[in-house]
Amino acid sequence: MAAASAASLPAKILELIFSYLDLADLLNCSTVCKAWHNCLNDENSLVWRVQCVRRIAAEAQKGDLLSEVPSYKGKLRALFHAFNPGDCSRNVYIKPNGFTLHRNPVAQSTDAARGRRGFRKGRHAWEVWWEGPLGTVAVVGIATKNAPLQCQGYVALLGSNDQSWGWNLVDNYLSHNGDHQGNFPQCNNAPKYEVGDKIRVILDMEDNYLAFERGYEFLGVAFRGLPDEQLFPAISAVYGNTEVTMVYLGEPLDG
Repeated sequence: MAAASAASLPAKILELIFSYLDLADLLNCSTVCKAWHNCLNDENSLVWRVQCVRRIAAEAQKGDLLSEVPSYKGKLRALFHAFNPGDCSRNVYIKPNGFTLHRNPVAQSTDAARGRRGFRKGRHAWEVWWEGPLGTVAVVGIATKNAPLQCQGYVALLGSNDQSWGWNLVDNYLSHNGDHQGNFPQCNNAPKYEVGDKIRVILDMEDNYLAFERGYEFLGVAFRGLPDEQLFPAISAVYGNTEVTMVYLGEPLDG
């Protein structure tokens, strides 16, 4: 009887009650009954707005950083897919906003970072943009958990081994396993990346490919035949004091 009464509570009352719970409890609540599941499935409800206020830095919430993520639950999801402060080079740190990394001015070093979550199935999209100079090498792509995150010199670290795949935004070329995989995008006089441009990365683990967009223009598939293992969003950078932001968007929209 008590369970039935709880399930029949108005949605607004459920939202108010759920707003006091932590994420683990919310996950359990979503499996109790259809009414509770439907309540928590509303990505713009009070529940997820409160979670955003609790967990996402005010700086990230007030600016344009999360402007491409329309829902409160989506913004929270983006935080849990952001750069991992425990999985990056010792020469970089994650800023208080939770989404931007800062590379310290260390000479003769290339430094990388991975996202918090890797993917082995599904389709995923995220945006990456540089908020400072690229330097001689600036690479965006994906990596396994075993890919190195720091090396000597200024090199395309992402793509320098068989554990990573990268697009060097400076020279517009692709690399994997240390090999030049061709120019990208494949067009004459492809425009060079400009600081602040948002690169949308599309990882399809169903058809095993990696593609890129820039300014809502689809640039094409960069890599095919990706392995059936967990792959993480990643970047590598060389310029001192440059900053790179990554925001997870969720499943890409076709067309």
